[in-house]
Amino acid sequence: MRKNSPEILLINPWIHDFAAYDFWAKPVGLLSLASILRQHGLNVSYMDCLDRFHPNMPKTDPHARNGRGPYLKTRAPRPEGLQDIDRKFSRYGIKKRWFMEDLRTIPRPDLVLVTSLMTYWYPGVKETIKIIKKIFPNTPLILGGIYATLFYSHALQHSEADIVIKGEGIKEILELTEKLTGFTPVNKKGCPKFSADSLDTYPYPAFDLQHLINYIPLITSKGCPFACSYCASNFLNPGFKQRSPESVIQEIEYWYKKYKVKEFVFYDDALLVDSANHAVPILEGILKKGYNICFHTPNALHIREITETNAALMFKAGFKTLRLGLETTLFEDRSSMDHKVTEYDFKKAVTCLKSAGFKKNHAGAYLLAGLPGQTIDSVKDSIRTVKQTGITPIIAYYTPIPHTKMWPMALASSRYNLESDPIFTNNAILPCRRDPFSWETISSFKKLIL
Repeated sequence: MRKNSPEILLINPWIHDFAAYDFWAKPVGLLSLASILRQHGLNVSYMDCLDRFHPNMPKTDPHARNGRGPYLKTRAPRPEGLQDIDRKFSRYGIKKRWFMEDLRTIPRPDLVLVTSLMTYWYPGVKETIKIIKKIFPNTPLILGGIYATLFYSHALQHSEADIVIKGEGIKEILELTEKLTGFTPVNKKGCPKFSADSLDTYPYPAFDLQHLINYIPLITSKGCPFACSYCASNFLNPGFKQRSPESVIQEIEYWYKKYKVKEFVFYDDALLVDSANHAVPILEGILKKGYNICFHTPNALHIREITETNAALMFKAGFKTLRLGLETTLFEDRSSMDHKVTEYDFKKAVTCLKSAGFKKNHAGAYLLAGLPGQTIDSVKDSIRTVKQTGITPIIAYYTPIPHTKMWPMALASSRYNLESDPIFTNNAILPCRRDPFSWETISSFKKLIL
């Protein structure tokens, strides 16, 4: 039985895509796992191939646009099968030589853990893994994350990882760590007893491993009680669990006091569900603290849950970016998508937000474009309807996702063989339109929004 603590290296891989921008994107799952491993006696190091604040990066304002900003990009070959797409393709993130130099400066890891996000970003994952294996050829490498879960068989065959795991996999990672390193992970004395089934026992994600903490993503719940046909939330996080309001307030206070963080981003899929017992006490607790902080909700809020009470609380608490999960204004014909909002719900929510003080530049409604069978005119009608309410329409291009109810419709409507390669699920190419990709379609939406 090994007694000294193993070295575990966690890596956030590059993005390969036609476009990418840091809209408050952080690998929270990977950094949560880093904290759990540290709490169980393991030595942890972390490298972020998307690091906008790598020491070799040109000096820029670290807090531009509330923490958001562009990634460094390098032109890359367009993937096989996408030659018909008239767009430049790039690797987003730090330069390859910087990554290789960084790998050579750390102690040889006993185990490498790599995460994955969008399914169609897997070429970046694969390139990252190739370089890791070149530097550490004999170190076991485990791949997890969204791509690994949704396209598990593809990841097994093409990622070049030694082991691929599905789902959150915390228990599995701890077991594999013991099996592969000979070290038994044990919860450190003095640390709260961790349980994968209780969100309040999770240590805060290891954002301290970053070169800069310019904002903090918050997860106050996991899963979603809704079952929208285009979303894989219920597959990725079965069930619905919420943290206690007290634990969320304590985390915000921790990052604010210790690291002077003023920008917080809610990653929840269902922040306002059961708001009287969850969001409302969180917001009331934040207001009592009197901190000068800002909040953002890029993952969208459920419209039906917006009331006069929580709209007023969100405004007073400092919410600066509100996104509503509207998807379409064809309310009489959305049964194939979801049942989460009616026309009355939407108009009532907008009225509540505007009465609370939110302006057009604060509040926006996501509208899905590129759905199977969807017409361009229906998207334009939705844009016009949202603009009439006085908030901002925001186009979210549809990504076909396996294990969702809409996946069979996506397969039937796509001009690509979606099952053969996740690269064809890229929302930037509008994969579920039969006609070839056209800039005119995207430009027509942008012009109408202005």
